[in-house]
Amino acid sequence: MTDFAARRTMMVDTQVRPSDVTKFPIIDAMLTVPRENFVPAAQREAAYMGENLELGEGRVILEPRTLAKMLDALDVSNDELVLDVGAGMGYSSAVIAHVAEAVVAVEDDETMASEAQESLAEAGVDNVILHVGPLAEGASQHGPYDVMLVQGGITELPLTLQDQIKDGGRVACLFMQGALGEVRIGHKKGGVISWRMSFNAGAPVLAGFGKEHVFEL
Repeated sequence: MTDFAARRTMMVDTQVRPSDVTKFPIIDAMLTVPRENFVPAAQREAAYMGENLELGEGRVILEPRTLAKMLDALDVSNDELVLDVGAGMGYSSAVIAHVAEAVVAVEDDETMASEAQESLAEAGVDNVILHVGPLAEGASQHGPYDVMLVQGGITELPLTLQDQIKDGGRVACLFMQGALGEVRIGHKKGGVISWRMSFNAGAPVLAGFGKEHVFEL
């Protein structure tokens, strides 16, 4: 029988801590949340590998290092409301829920959202609201948000989502340029987001998060 708890500890010790993630709430969350319960059944044995896990249709669960470093750079506190865009089967939301006051998880796939709801309940995570709808539209009815994360690659952040971040809030996005990508942390001030590069990572670009092509006659 697979010892997932031991794999979870190894994931933190070999993927998270060596990546300069030192904040205790993040470490504790990643040691606590059973990642194997938030992945497709066929992927359980691969749940703790240091790579993105395929969900199909161009969707992935970001590798543990990427999520941990995003949260570390955002410095989420336990009195903040977080929007988790592209929550998939709920792993990222479960981890964020350990460090934030509450999480609104946006997922456009009804099947994955339903599985996420079940897994979150089984894990005893009760401060996540699941919102089913287009990822690029977010969930304005629950905002504005102190912090936002996008669980996949983008080439630009839709204005609809930018508008849901509080003034003074932060956002983490993985900007892709071809096969290369970098996570940037944005700070919103005066209605404008200023970005700074944080670290390199990679993931498929989410539908609705690519640059619109303008055709000229």
